[in-house]
Amino acid sequence: MKRRTAKTTGSVQLLKVDGISAPVEVRRHPTARRLTLRVSRTQHAVILTMPRSSDLREADRFLLRNRDWVRERLECVPEPVPLIDGAVFPLRGVPHEIAFEPAIRGAGVIDIAPRAGRRVPVVSVRGSAEHGPRRLRDWLYAEAARDLHVAVSRYAKALGVKPLRITLRDQKTRWGSCSSAGQLSFSWRLLLAPPVVLDYVAAHEVAHLVHMNHGPRFWRLVDRIMPRSGEAKAWLRIHGMDLYRYDLDA
Repeated sequence: MKRRTAKTTGSVQLLKVDGISAPVEVRRHPTARRLTLRVSRTQHAVILTMPRSSDLREADRFLLRNRDWVRERLECVPEPVPLIDGAVFPLRGVPHEIAFEPAIRGAGVIDIAPRAGRRVPVVSVRGSAEHGPRRLRDWLYAEAARDLHVAVSRYAKALGVKPLRITLRDQKTRWGSCSSAGQLSFSWRLLLAPPVVLDYVAAHEVAHLVHMNHGPRFWRLVDRIMPRSGEAKAWLRIHGMDLYRYDLDA
């Protein structure tokens, strides 16, 4: 289900705490009653929420008082990994290296194969460093869409249901969602996880076409159609946030 969120307004400033730099997003929220802080693992940023009536100087003092708390949490956030030439990233749970091939004309990915002298399989992308990232992005989205369509079709057939539409996004708060109209939406980053994880999220959202809630009958249905759901949920709980390290927009 989609959640409704109140509108916020905000600004971004740079925070430096004991050698650690991170953007601080200041949000004025219409229903906030006090100042709050959280560290976003997906954005490697500090989110400071404040009531509309609060003064920015008060927010600065609040941030200063809590700088040790902020530093401790920022130290636990993995550094972003830009998906550029030479970067190593997980593909279906297996580490791969990116190689842009400027001498080879054409669009998209050439192949995925082991190479002599490389520790992991190489994803070869036609084009220069200028065009390579966009082509890699398009390919990753296409691969994720293909895997998800296969998984969704399998579970939908098993349950005798049909989704209205399947879309991919770079969602920051959830791996998948199901609207009341039957539209399924997924994070492309599921392609980075082991296949059992993508399968579980597909089964989870398809099951919402039968039960639009998280009640006991829903979970029994998920476990019936996807017996390895416990394994997948455990993987997401431990490793899920690490998938947000990988940056396609670098």
